[in-house]
Amino acid sequence: MKEMDAYIVTGGNRLFGETEVLAAKNAVLPIIACCIMIKGTVVLHGCEPLTDVLNMLRIVESLGGTCAFEGSDITVDCSGLSRHVVGRELSGALRSSVFILGSLISRMRAAELSYPGGCDIGPRPIDLHLEGLRALGVELEEDEEKIGCDGRGLHSGNVTLAFPSVGATEYLIMAATLTPGRTVIRNAAAEPEIVDLCSFITAMGGHARLTGNTAVVDGVERLHSGEYTPIADRIAAGTYLIAGAMCGGRVTVTGADSEFLIPVTGILRAAGAHVTERPFSLTVESDGNLRMIRRLETQPYPGFPTDLQAPVSAMMAASRGRGYIIENLFENRYRHTRALRRMGADITICGRAATVRGRSLHGAEVEAEDLRGGAALVLAALKARGTSVITGLHHIDRGYYRLEDKLSALGGDIKRVKKPCV
Repeated sequence: MKEMDAYIVTGGNRLFGETEVLAAKNAVLPIIACCIMIKGTVVLHGCEPLTDVLNMLRIVESLGGTCAFEGSDITVDCSGLSRHVVGRELSGALRSSVFILGSLISRMRAAELSYPGGCDIGPRPIDLHLEGLRALGVELEEDEEKIGCDGRGLHSGNVTLAFPSVGATEYLIMAATLTPGRTVIRNAAAEPEIVDLCSFITAMGGHARLTGNTAVVDGVERLHSGEYTPIADRIAAGTYLIAGAMCGGRVTVTGADSEFLIPVTGILRAAGAHVTERPFSLTVESDGNLRMIRRLETQPYPGFPTDLQAPVSAMMAASRGRGYIIENLFENRYRHTRALRRMGADITICGRAATVRGRSLHGAEVEAEDLRGGAALVLAALKARGTSVITGLHHIDRGYYRLEDKLSALGGDIKRVKKPCV
């Protein structure tokens, strides 16, 4: 009989203690992709072996690079990189595999990629990437399964994105890095992870900067080897802070820059939690009896991050009153609400809007369908009366390393077990 991993969560415990967050998945993935452009060795410090990170390393290895994960250090050597085609099996496992196109075109002047996979949270805005590449002289050939890029005509230039897409911004920055001349990307996304990518490129001898919503890249002939520590994970940090506010108690999260979490701390304060901020440490204190957030609307940075909409929706489901959520970035970010309803949540969806009426939650058997939705179910289970069984942990493992250990150390009753798979 086949088995699958599951969480057994018994709710009702308050959370106390301190937890540290390491390098952000959303920073590490584009930086690993960027390593493709370096004919040498790069060491990245403070990383965790998340499923998405391991999949990105497999992609690099499939192209001829060598990768190693020792402790919290990743070593990437792309000196011998020789291939430019990423197959369906590898790209299909990772939504962020699209980053590879930018770095491959920059180094190899050619790339082919099957359409990326990952969580089904909405349409992938590949058009934004492709239009940007066309503006820089790349010839494209598409079919239903893959994208082929001929970058022999790649040149610097000006690109204006129709929407400040994080992926498109990072991808075009990489494409411009080894391209002679100055490339200017307007209406660029301004997330901290993009600033971090520019910092990495600069540390390796390139010239990339982000000012407001404009990215400027001055192409160089080559990048050099080096070491780098990516920024800490603001989304994981926000998840633990939300857990502390929901369950009650006192939780301190270290590592993440508190400035990047201002949208989250503002929401927690509005709900009635007390938040203490220091440069790389945040503490939330709560009695667990929270007020409803009247209106939550996701926006590109510095607005409220879409990656924390699901965890906050779980918090709202267990709060007092009625509130509204507007999801502006991904249309399928509400898939987790079906499982929350099984736990007693009162959430009504209409297009991109959700109406939440707070009530007491109870344990149930539910399945995670995506990464952040899975985290929301765990938080709801920690708050709920009774015991919950959560499956679909492979989604959660993409962005949280040993989530159960982190929450157990804070006092949560959560165990990872093997469950028969029917």
